[in-house]
Amino acid sequence: MAVKTNAKPKARKSKEVEKSLNAGAAVQHRVLVCSGGRFESQANAQVRESVMDGWAECLGEENVASVHISGAAASIQYLKPTIVFAIGSYLPESTYFGEVCREARKIGAVTVFWATEDPYEQDAHYRISNDFDVVFSCDHWGHNFYQRERVYHLPLAASRKLHYVPLTEEGERPIDVLFCGVAFTSRKDVVASLMPVLSQLNIKIIGPGWGEFGTGFSDARIEKDQLIELYRRSKMVLNLGRSLHFENNRYVITPSTPGPRTFEAAAAGAFQVFHEDTYEMRRYFTTEEIPPFSNLVDFERVVATYIKDDAARYRASRLAQERTLAEHTYGNRIRTVIEKLQSEGLLA
Repeated sequence: MAVKTNAKPKARKSKEVEKSLNAGAAVQHRVLVCSGGRFESQANAQVRESVMDGWAECLGEENVASVHISGAAASIQYLKPTIVFAIGSYLPESTYFGEVCREARKIGAVTVFWATEDPYEQDAHYRISNDFDVVFSCDHWGHNFYQRERVYHLPLAASRKLHYVPLTEEGERPIDVLFCGVAFTSRKDVVASLMPVLSQLNIKIIGPGWGEFGTGFSDARIEKDQLIELYRRSKMVLNLGRSLHFENNRYVITPSTPGPRTFEAAAAGAFQVFHEDTYEMRRYFTTEEIPPFSNLVDFERVVATYIKDDAARYRASRLAQERTLAEHTYGNRIRTVIEKLQSEGLLA
C-alpha cells in the first residue's frame, strides 16, 4: 500500500534565482544548444525545443541559438557563445562531442552536457564524461555513477510555451482513464494487473504495442496537440514509468526520477495518478497534487475516490499545475544551471 504524505516540497529561493538572472544578463551571455545523434529518434522529441525556451526565458531569444552536433564546431567559431550546452543522447557511435568542446575552449566558452536519457544509456557515458566542464543527469540515482567531478542531478521539466494550458472546469470528459506511451514490458505488466478495474471503465490506452490488448487499446502514435486534447477529455491519466534499457548492463541502475511526461501533463492540467515503484515522486509533487497507487487495491481506491468527483480532480490538477509552473519549468531548470556554473566559478 502506498504511504501517504502531505508534506510539500520546498520552493526554490527567489533571491538566488533573481541574482543568477541578473548576473547572466549583466554580461550578456550567449548560449549555443546542440544535440547528439538523430534528434528524431530521442524518446522525447520536444526536449530540445523546450530547453531552448528555458534559455530564452533566462537570457532572451536573441542570445540563444540551436544547431545539430554535426555543425556545432563551425557554429562556435562563428557565433562565439559563452556557453555551449549539449543535450540528449550520447549513445550513437557516430556522436562525438570532443571537437565541439575543443572549439569551445579556444574561445573560453563553458561546456555543459545535460544527459536526458539517463539511466537507460549509462554504460556509454564515457563518451562525454571527459569532454565537458559540467555534466547534468536527468536521473537522481544515475548521476552518482559518473566517475568524474562536477556531475549534478537536473530533472527534466515542462515548457510554458509547449505544454501549459489554462485549467478549466468546463467541458465533457468522456474518457475515464487515459495512458499514452510505448507498451514497454513493465507498463504491460502494470496495466494487466489493473484490468479488473479498467475493464469496467471507458479507457483509452494508446501507443506502439498496445493493440493486442483489445478494446480500448490502440497502437497509434499521438502528436503533442492530440495528446493535450486527450488530456482535456480525460478524467484520469495514468503515469507509468518505463524499464527499457539500451546500455545499462554494468550497474543495472534503476530509474529514480519521474520522466518529462509527469511535468508536461501537470502543466497541461491533467489529473494524474502515479504508479509508485522506485520513482522519487514526493521530491516533486505531494499526494494531494498527484495521488499514487502501487497495486490493484490502491488503484481501485483512487478510482473510487476521484472518478466521479469532478471538484476533487480539479483541485488536484490545479495544485499540480501551480506547482509545475512555479518550480518545474525549463526556465527553472536553466536557472539552476546558471547558479551552478556561477558557484563553480565557471560563469560570471
